[in-house]
Amino acid sequence: MYRILIVEDEESIRKLIKLNLEIEGYEVVEASKGKEALKIFNEQRFDLAILDIMLPEINGFQICEQIRLNNSSIPILMLSAKDSTQDKIHGLKKGADDYLAKPFNLEELLLRIQKLLQRSLPQEKENIDIFTFGENRINLKTYEATGTQGNFVLTNKEAMLLKMLFERKNEVVSRQQILQTVWGYDVYPSTRTIDNFILSFRKYFEKDPKKPEYFHSIRGVGYKLVLD
Repeated sequence: MYRILIVEDEESIRKLIKLNLEIEGYEVVEASKGKEALKIFNEQRFDLAILDIMLPEINGFQICEQIRLNNSSIPILMLSAKDSTQDKIHGLKKGADDYLAKPFNLEELLLRIQKLLQRSLPQEKENIDIFTFGENRINLKTYEATGTQGNFVLTNKEAMLLKMLFERKNEVVSRQQILQTVWGYDVYPSTRTIDNFILSFRKYFEKDPKKPEYFHSIRGVGYKLVLD
């Protein structure tokens, strides 16, 4: 199920969009303020974001810019009461994928969301079983791996976490996003559990685990798999 974040301060518009998206089968999370939206986005996993431009605290352009610093692939649709070319260009420069002026037709909004999700599908859902980096090799289908100490077999959770990091390579992935994707919404282990997994990956795949080349911890945020 696709997860969509709606950031809109007008409650009537926000509730209307949320209702229609849920009817279409999407899971929807809503926010009415800029800072609240960024906090939610950094803690959860989303497949698309809908951003109003005029918001309390932080406007939609600023939110879009912040999202793009850590996530280059999520589709972003901007909403605005201003149908000016200058606003459209500014939004696209900040990293938005599409722009829709208010008042909008609900059917058009749903079609644009569908198109954005379809466009992102090959990149977001790319299914690759074998990854190589340096002298390391990982087969996520068989769980077989070759690291600095030779051949070994990964656990299911190790394979799931590695797959997520590979799919988001060179991006910062938050602890909350990892917990939701790998462990699910109902079972939340301690964030220390993830730290231990990263330490294991360094032992498996880094020439010097104390000076990691690939598996980096970003203090207060999460982790990043750095690959050329």
